[in-house]
Amino acid sequence: MKHLYPNHHALMLVALLALPLALMGCKDKKASATPAGTAAVQGHPSSAQAVPATNLPAATAPATGTPAAATPAVPATPATDATAPAGAAKFDAHSSAGKKGKGKGKGAKGKEAAAPKVTYRAGEDPDFAAKKGWPVKSPAPLPGSLLPQKRIVAYYGNPLSKRMGALGEYQKDDMLQRLKREVAKWQAADPSHPVQPALHLIAVVAQGEPGKAGLYRMVMPDKIINDVYSWAKSINAIMFIDIQTGHDNIRNVLPRFEWILKNPDVHLGIDPEFNLIKSGKKPGTKIGTYDAADINYASNYLKELVKKYNLPPKVFIVHRFTRNGVTNSKNIQLRPEVQIVMNMDGWGAPWLKRDSYKDYVVAEPVEFTGFKLFYHNDTKKGDALLTPKEVLLLNPKPLYIQYQ
Repeated sequence: MKHLYPNHHALMLVALLALPLALMGCKDKKASATPAGTAAVQGHPSSAQAVPATNLPAATAPATGTPAAATPAVPATPATDATAPAGAAKFDAHSSAGKKGKGKGKGAKGKEAAAPKVTYRAGEDPDFAAKKGWPVKSPAPLPGSLLPQKRIVAYYGNPLSKRMGALGEYQKDDMLQRLKREVAKWQAADPSHPVQPALHLIAVVAQGEPGKAGLYRMVMPDKIINDVYSWAKSINAIMFIDIQTGHDNIRNVLPRFEWILKNPDVHLGIDPEFNLIKSGKKPGTKIGTYDAADINYASNYLKELVKKYNLPPKVFIVHRFTRNGVTNSKNIQLRPEVQIVMNMDGWGAPWLKRDSYKDYVVAEPVEFTGFKLFYHNDTKKGDALLTPKEVLLLNPKPLYIQYQ
């Protein structure tokens, strides 16, 4: 019988030699295949590209003074930012995906997976806060203390002006309802901290003209102060007396308000921006300053009131948004009768507000922190107002929130 393949043995030999090569080709093809579902973790671009020229709060007159000399650094965007590219994997400090471990897949061969680095925007990094000294070693809270057990959410302004803040911009009933809605938002964002509503009245208003006293400030009539106090009491809110001294001295002005500060639900705020004795400039043309000695005077005055009238501790707000706004902060004295809040008072884009919080509040610890939100100035360039959840990413978390 004739063979169909005349060189049968030769063909068999060729086939046997080719078989290992074919098997090797299959193996290489299988190894180069990418497993389904594997995604690369992409870095997030910075949300800030330009540094605005100023970070000044809106007050009775726009300040034109020079802000802090150091230009704020552009903050990094955290891996959990809502602006992450679609499909990008997200990690946080507690994510199991961020831990080193040996892979169990066939191709892993026991190699350790690289742990993704968690990045934070300015003001949010817990390691930076800890390095600067947070949490601060402060006196144990006395009975009746508001902080740190509660978070205060305040409307700021003056009922005689629609331009100085929410307290005067809206009619009384509308204003109080708006405040209640903000309080509810904060309570939902952090249920662990009961929210205490507050009305923060500018009781001494800096002026561009010297006035009869020649001191570039106007003291509100007692009736206005009592009216706002009654509004606060109607919604179980506390009240703050805020002082803008102009060319007057805090040591002359503060005792003027003992009659209202002796109440257990009335507290104090002072504004370095409008303390211009040292420079002699008109309010609104230059940013003022307070030294630790001034703050210590006011704190001691409040301490004496607490003792004199057997009051719960007073909350003491110090506004700040520049380096020189408060000098010698390390010399500020802490007292169990007074709870000092350094309130970040600057306006601008969210990244700039975070950066100011980091540089002027976190970097110079005192006791507690606050954060101001401007309904108009924070949003006038198209930025959205920071939400409670976004503000609560800051570290330390502010316990005093002020809306202007």
